[in-house]
Amino acid sequence: MSSHREAPQISKNPTADNTDVYAFVSPDQPETVTLIANYIPLELPDGGPNFYELSDDVLYAINVDNDGDGVADISYQFRFTTVDNDPSSFLYNDGPITTLTPPGAGSSWNRQQVYSLTRVGRQGPATLLGQGLLCPPCNIGPRSTPDYASLAAQAVHSFSAGGHSGTCFAGQRAEGFYVDLGSVFDLGGLRPFNSSHEGPPFLANMPGVDSTAALNVHTLALQVPITDLTADGRVPTSTTSPTAVIGVWATASMQRAQMMGAPGPMRGPGGPGAQPGPVRPVGVGPFTQVSRLGNPLVNEVLIGIGDKDYWNMSPPGSDGDRFFGYFADPLLARLLPSLYPGVFDNLAAYERDHTGTTPAAPARPDIVAILLTGIPQSVLEAAGVAGVVPPTNVGASGVGDMLRLNVAQPPTTVGATSFSIFGYLGGDGAGYPNGRRVYDDVATIALRAVAGATLPLVTSFTPDAAVGTIGTDPGEVISFGLTSGGSDTTARGTETYLPAFPYLGTPYSGYATPSSTPTDKGT
Repeated sequence: MSSHREAPQISKNPTADNTDVYAFVSPDQPETVTLIANYIPLELPDGGPNFYELSDDVLYAINVDNDGDGVADISYQFRFTTVDNDPSSFLYNDGPITTLTPPGAGSSWNRQQVYSLTRVGRQGPATLLGQGLLCPPCNIGPRSTPDYASLAAQAVHSFSAGGHSGTCFAGQRAEGFYVDLGSVFDLGGLRPFNSSHEGPPFLANMPGVDSTAALNVHTLALQVPITDLTADGRVPTSTTSPTAVIGVWATASMQRAQMMGAPGPMRGPGGPGAQPGPVRPVGVGPFTQVSRLGNPLVNEVLIGIGDKDYWNMSPPGSDGDRFFGYFADPLLARLLPSLYPGVFDNLAAYERDHTGTTPAAPARPDIVAILLTGIPQSVLEAAGVAGVVPPTNVGASGVGDMLRLNVAQPPTTVGATSFSIFGYLGGDGAGYPNGRRVYDDVATIALRAVAGATLPLVTSFTPDAAVGTIGTDPGEVISFGLTSGGSDTTARGTETYLPAFPYLGTPYSGYATPSSTPTDKGT
């Protein structure tokens, strides 16, 4: 997965687990950038009666570096407050939820959340952009949430304070990331290439399975003017401008100690004094980072298991030190030729001859450039993809794992000739690794890059036929088998996205989820 349950410790605390980060110039509002951070992996839509929610104990942040030092120059921070409107009820709701109103007695929604949003600059005072902002409920079903799209729309808030403006949303969304977890975690299996796997058992080729279809996540989303993110407060006019590139990553932080608080006021059926109120943990001490995510799949696939938790606690600016070797010489590139004998012979020969992990001589300078330093403009121009203005992912980029976005690169319209969910590997300069859009097939892009598709950008190398290079027909190379081509934004019909903010689709209903669908054996 992009970054779901990717480290031993964070897997035990899903409310603080970053799962995906997206950053792109908004296709319908090109003067703005959309920033999205998802948390809580693998939400089952029917997972009640305590349905999923973000944590009051976690400081969530979407961070932006615009001067290239791996330190946040701008941080949008979300803090949540959960209110039990009826503590005596055992249900999430005891009636239909038809509109969003502030928490209070008499509401049919018994477990409600609101949040504050603060913009923290590296210099100057913090700006409170909004407080008491309403979240939508989880999508329970047709009786409890009969018009969920309307509830979600009511949770899209506009803000304007201290010279900063934009739109925000926090709440449940459909999982937009797609990958075949069941196969890839079974010794690197790719169902469309089953017959080439070392086995045994020897399995037949078959289409991929979207393991995250019909699952939900919790989303923090922002849409803000480009001028609010660049170092000089202007919209760059050229992709080569030194202010055109921003680095984006998300974090989750918790206070160093948790103490069980004293019981709340006595209340409940029978009047005051009937039973004690809830006992809740209270955070103590300074906040410390427990999770982070920039580029997809980094901690999931590259970082060694003994360093995964430490990586989650570290800032991007430290990646060039302790973690550099994981980027410079990724283990997966050495495993692929063994897992698929005869398929990656060129990659195997390259890996035998290159073992460097120093900044001066990394074995995989392409992976270092994509994930840690940014791809130089000259390198992209030399690739010569016709009809695409190559984005510059260098300039103010620094050294560290950040999702780099060139805000001067115009968005590519879905359906346009140059549009591709495979991003730059598909000839689309507005897709990953130039930022990341919600429908980009990042799992396949990352797989092909590690397998050698991007090595010709920086050195003399001929990728294996099963890998291809920039512009290769995606139907002829390795993939997870989840899409029908570069224009397929539905992952073969298993994903749905919105054309406007917050772009991720309506969350799946607990009542209608496949796990609760009646079978021919009766109900």
